[in-house]
Amino acid sequence: MKSDEEESETVFVSDPREDHLTAANRILCYLKSSPSQGILLPKLGGLNLSAFCDAYWLGCKLTRRSQTGYVLLLGGAPISWKTKKQSVVSRSAEDEYRSMATTASEVLWMRWILTDLQVTQGQDTSLFCDNLAAKHIANNRVFHERTKHVEMDCDFVRERVASHDVLLLHIKTKQQIADLFTKPLGVQHLQNLLCKLG
Repeated sequence: MKSDEEESETVFVSDPREDHLTAANRILCYLKSSPSQGILLPKLGGLNLSAFCDAYWLGCKLTRRSQTGYVLLLGGAPISWKTKKQSVVSRSAEDEYRSMATTASEVLWMRWILTDLQVTQGQDTSLFCDNLAAKHIANNRVFHERTKHVEMDCDFVRERVASHDVLLLHIKTKQQIADLFTKPLGVQHLQNLLCKLG
C-alpha cells in the first residue's frame, strides 16, 4: 500500500499542473543564472566545524509536514548538508527541536569522522539556530514539561551540549544559512546567503 506522499508524487507525474511548470522554470532560471556556482574549499580556512539548522514549519502544502534543513561547514566551506521532510506533522516550534536534534546527530558523526582522520576538534561545534525557544529548551530543563512530545530530541541535544560536542548559538533569521535548504527565498536574500557559503 502506498503512502500519501508516494500517491501525491504519482499524481504529479501523471497529471502535472501549472504550479509544477512554474517550479521547473524557477529551477531552470536559477541554473542558467549561476553556471559558475560551485563549492570553494579555502586553503587557509582552518579546521573548525560549525553547523546551521532550520525548519520550515508546515513547509509541504500537501502533507503539512515541516522541512528540516542543515549545513555543516569545515573552515567556512560546506562539507555536509541535507533537506528532508519531517516524518510527522509538528505543532509550533517542535519542528525546530527535531531539526536541532538531526543536526546535532550529524555534527556528532562528523566529529567522529574528523577524529578518525586525526583532525581533532579542540572546542565545541557551534550550532546556529534562529529559534530562541528551541535554544532555551535545549539548554534548560525548566522548559521540560512543555516538550513531552519531543522529549527524546530535546534530551539528545541537551546531552550533546552537556558533553561539549555542541554549543548552541542564536543567529538572526536573515543570517541563517540553512534557510537555503528549507524555504523559498527572494533573489537578494538567496544571493546574500550563497555568499556566506563561499
